[in-house]
Amino acid sequence: MLLKGNDTIMRMKDDVRSVYWEAPEHTHIEKSPDWFWLLGIIAVTAAIVSIIFHNILFAIVILLGAITMSLVGHKRPRIIPYEVSNRGVRIDNTLYPYATLDSFYLDEDAPLDPQLLLKSKKLFAPLLILPIPEEHADLIDSMLAERLPEEHIEEPFANRLLEFLGF
Repeated sequence: MLLKGNDTIMRMKDDVRSVYWEAPEHTHIEKSPDWFWLLGIIAVTAAIVSIIFHNILFAIVILLGAITMSLVGHKRPRIIPYEVSNRGVRIDNTLYPYATLDSFYLDEDAPLDPQLLLKSKKLFAPLLILPIPEEHADLIDSMLAERLPEEHIEEPFANRLLEFLGF
């Protein structure tokens, strides 16, 4: 049986249940030329101040950071496939089995869209944040509640700041 609605597919085959959806890796906010000019002015000013204080290496880091920010800010996000199944949570081509996850939290009051926060046991990916389709939030919640404890998890300040800046 295959149910589809708004880029979301629910698969049920025998006793294997899964919810599959696709979403952009982040919410893209179109940046105007003024945004790029402001970034350049701030970066050049900070680099000049750094040079005045005899810190040329920091000036180079500031300018490289500004160039990187402008390239990333201009790029459109990829569409990532997500899946919650009996085996674990799949993000793109990476499966996170339930044994590698500590807890989850479904944040339906997120500013843009509902999101799923997963606390991982992995060192380099301690918190996974997934955008979820609003119409299947309850189904995803019930599937995860069968295997993981629910714990209130806050989105890190750095993520909120980057979303505010349009990344």
